[in-house]
Amino acid sequence: MTLHTANTPKQLGYHFPAEFEPQRALWLSWPHKEASWPGKLHTIYKPYCEFILQVSRHQKVCINVADTAMQQFAVAEIEKFAPLVQGAKLSEISFYHHPTNDAWCRDHGPAFVVNRTTSEKAIVDWGYNAWGDKYPPYDLDDVIPTRIGEALGLKVFNPGIVMEGGSVEFNGKGTLLTTTACLLNKNRNPHLSQAQIEEYLMQYYGSEHILWLGDGIVGDDTDGHIDDITRFVNNDTVVTVVEEDKNDDNYELLQENLKSLNTMRLQDGKQLNVIELPMPKAVIYEDQRLPASYANFYIANKTVIVPTFRDSINDDKALGILQDCFKDREIVGIDSTDLIWGLGSFHCLSQQEPV
Repeated sequence: MTLHTANTPKQLGYHFPAEFEPQRALWLSWPHKEASWPGKLHTIYKPYCEFILQVSRHQKVCINVADTAMQQFAVAEIEKFAPLVQGAKLSEISFYHHPTNDAWCRDHGPAFVVNRTTSEKAIVDWGYNAWGDKYPPYDLDDVIPTRIGEALGLKVFNPGIVMEGGSVEFNGKGTLLTTTACLLNKNRNPHLSQAQIEEYLMQYYGSEHILWLGDGIVGDDTDGHIDDITRFVNNDTVVTVVEEDKNDDNYELLQENLKSLNTMRLQDGKQLNVIELPMPKAVIYEDQRLPASYANFYIANKTVIVPTFRDSINDDKALGILQDCFKDREIVGIDSTDLIWGLGSFHCLSQQEPV
């Protein structure tokens, strides 16, 4: 299979900016699917609304909702929790009537790319199959990027293969970090080789240099997304989670990833800087190990929103390390113990739109 590259984003001068670069907006899809948080959907609106309100202090927040009724419910919830966040700006929050199947906007939302020459924005609408057809239906989620493109009047590129935003991480200078566990999984693009997938990543994200890690953390139903393990905090530095307990199921695989990262070089040949982030104590609910990770933070314009897990020692340690990484941003921890029952936290739920 050959990839026709005449009019790909890369050929036209587009690239995917790093999350730590200036943003116009945070995009979300309002959570409404009971099956994603069985018996607990009502408990997640507090942390979810705190996330929205914190980000609204410094940038726009755009929320996909099914209809007017869902919008009214969302507004009521946001207003209920607004007193918790000083400086929140409700005027910065807007709604789009784009029905969804589920809330995971990182994976079904648009990949916004920016033209290096003209600064023009466009959208890449990758195929979406709910992590290998695990949670049908996903027909509404699959068309969200194109719906948003139409709403914003942006050009939309369609690569024609499956890709999720949580499976890729960018330094904004040409390096893309991902995992073999997810991208080479036969439930995504079984017809493509690793080399062919790399070509798609380069052509549609505008990347030049692909770095591969192995496995994701235990309990991650996405088959190993990078955004639960390793994240760029600037052009040449990542934070990566490590497990201290040698008997923990995550210990070996996170050590392997750490070892790999320590040998990696960036697009310019420079050694990658690696900072270790702790893992929280195992979060188990109804006998299920949940993919709790401090790496699932969201970098906003002036804040970094970090999931915490009622583990005072590791919560504080992780927040302190991230404050050292983001000296010019406020680090805000929000309790995600209920949120993680849905198997994802703030990064999984969100998608940034660059300026």
